Amino acid sequence: MAEQQEQYCYKRILLKISGEALQGDAGHGYKAEAVRAIVETVRGAIANGIQLALVVGAGNLWRGVNGKQGGMDRVNADYMGMLATVMNALCLKDFFDAAGIGAVVQSAIEVSPFAPRYRREEAVKALEEGKVVIFAGGTGSPFFTTDSTAALRALELGCDAVLKATKVDGVYSSDPKKFPDAERFAKLSFDEALSRKLAVMDQTAFSLCRDNHLPIVVFDFSHPENLERILHGDDSVGSVID
Repeated sequence: MAEQQEQYCYKRILLKISGEALQGDAGHGYKAEAVRAIVETVRGAIANGIQLALVVGAGNLWRGVNGKQGGMDRVNADYMGMLATVMNALCLKDFFDAAGIGAVVQSAIEVSPFAPRYRREEAVKALEEGKVVIFAGGTGSPFFTTDSTAALRALELGCDAVLKATKVDGVYSSDPKKFPDAERFAKLSFDEALSRKLAVMDQTAFSLCRDNHLPIVVFDFSHPENLERILHGDDSVGSVID
């Protein structure tokens, strides 16, 4: 295993996935095949010693921005989103456990008895034991996205990179599904990403990573081999922001 691990460019990563990744083509909620695909995609990395933490969004269940647009108080709408990420985290843990991959959930908000509160030392210990650590509840505060959660937790845990899983093969100047002539960036700086106001991650997440020199790799998660290729240093997969 040691020889295999030496082939990887990263030792500890934070994988950020969307809530929609859990729904597959169901349109809402969960689809077992989609959740199993996520588990299988990361299995090889875990088996070869990569320490992997995971943050999942809530778009398959709830979007705080939609609640606000519908007249809800923004804080309450964001709290509902935090609760939805707890549900997604518990779903993922169940599928990881069923696949024989140890997983733990830690929540930024109090949700006992469903999951313990976030503790950095315990999270690091679980990673070192080869378990997937799934962070739920966002940052614990409204007005912050799960992208910001991913950046924050990655920095706290000393991760080597944030890997942002998307449905497209990197960062574009605009939505490539709407604008076929959108420019794809293989590599760009945080300052460029911020000045261009690229929407692949929020500005707070970009700023946190820039100020602490933590690279972000944005890639297409729908192709299972892409994660392995990135971990092996294949620069042709996705876009690197550093």
